[in-house]
Amino acid sequence: MRPFLVVVAAVLLLAAAAEATSSALLGINYGRVGNNLPPPTAVPQMLSSLGVGRVRLYDADPATLRAFANTGVELVVGVPDECLAAVSTPAGAMSWVRSVVQPALPATKIAVLTVGNEVLTGANSSSLSRSLLPAMQCLHDALAQLGLDRQVAVTTAHNLGVLATSYPPSSAYFRKDLLPLLCPILDFHARTGSPFLVNAYPYFAYAEDPTGVELDYALLDPAYAGVADPSSGLHYPNLLVAQVDAVYHAIAADNTAVTRAVEVRVSETGWPSAGDGNETGATPQNAARYNGNVMRLVADGKGTPLRPTVALRVYMFALFNENMKPGPTSERNYGLFKPDGTPVYELSYRLPKDNTNSGAGGMGLVDMVDTSSSSSMCGCPDDDDGIVILSRWMDGRMEGRKPLVSNGVRGGTLGALLLAVAAVDKGIDGSECHALV
Repeated sequence: MRPFLVVVAAVLLLAAAAEATSSALLGINYGRVGNNLPPPTAVPQMLSSLGVGRVRLYDADPATLRAFANTGVELVVGVPDECLAAVSTPAGAMSWVRSVVQPALPATKIAVLTVGNEVLTGANSSSLSRSLLPAMQCLHDALAQLGLDRQVAVTTAHNLGVLATSYPPSSAYFRKDLLPLLCPILDFHARTGSPFLVNAYPYFAYAEDPTGVELDYALLDPAYAGVADPSSGLHYPNLLVAQVDAVYHAIAADNTAVTRAVEVRVSETGWPSAGDGNETGATPQNAARYNGNVMRLVADGKGTPLRPTVALRVYMFALFNENMKPGPTSERNYGLFKPDGTPVYELSYRLPKDNTNSGAGGMGLVDMVDTSSSSSMCGCPDDDDGIVILSRWMDGRMEGRKPLVSNGVRGGTLGALLLAVAAVDKGIDGSECHALV
């Protein structure tokens, strides 16, 4: 097929997807790395009181899937990193879809599969990266064979560490070592109409360089004057939209045709309400301002300076504070709520009442990201004496200049690598990834 026709087909796919999705644009992460959190069955009612109609999970935990059955809440279900090899073959992908996705439908509304998380930049990237695209393609093909590909999309989430540079946004480009992997992934998104997801945290840009990054710019303060991109002349009112446009520019630098067909969405963003002594800016006041401003920004329905007509879609991190997350204090303090359901702080902005999943599919407002599970993460039985906890860490610091945009992701201090903590890791083989028990 000629490149022009590929782009036209992809644009038509995006248009069809837009018609099927809700007008809701904002997401919030629902993590379960804690021993004091309410059970999944208690969450749908809480989400309803917040006007939340969509949830994104990082695994296919059976109890969680059942908790959302017949609730009308749309789910984005994760295929964990541990399962990538197993689902990277046609037979393995079909087995997973038949055992996990198909039985849950239609009672449980599964709209999207996210294949892995930050695979290309994680500590296990060397062993997992080559399986990422085959897993995405095989899962999409399996869904298509079952007539579910229009109902369930396939994507993956990246951190901003995939960028070699992000300042200014117009000069951003992908790391050259990742291009052999990213180029075909971008082609996959263009062909299927699925979004390119990034985890973006202005907090880390500020925390790592508080004298070079204005706090109001990082907090998305609507009164802040903003920063101009000296190359493009575009004006950036806040750091989050600058980060998103940096990704758009990186995609365009790789393939101009593809960038017209691929939408960038923010799969994680947040601000901690507490931190260690060296975690500058981690306060409840700043967290309240940031998350309130994210809600306001997305509720306005506007796009970025580069893509003003494409409404920005964002997933906030997180619903609850999670007391078993490893790492610095901030990691356990991203929640809007304490485990008992009381607010950690009062937000200055509330979502509009129509913030629900009025559409039939897709990843819109409000989507949630469940960052872990108390069961083994392939949708398999629990390990018999504990949980597997995985936490990915990437350094978000830009070298050599004060950033307009940061490649920041959760957990980044200079030189930080993946801190993978397994409370119990019995090991998960490929066959276990196929079974939903």
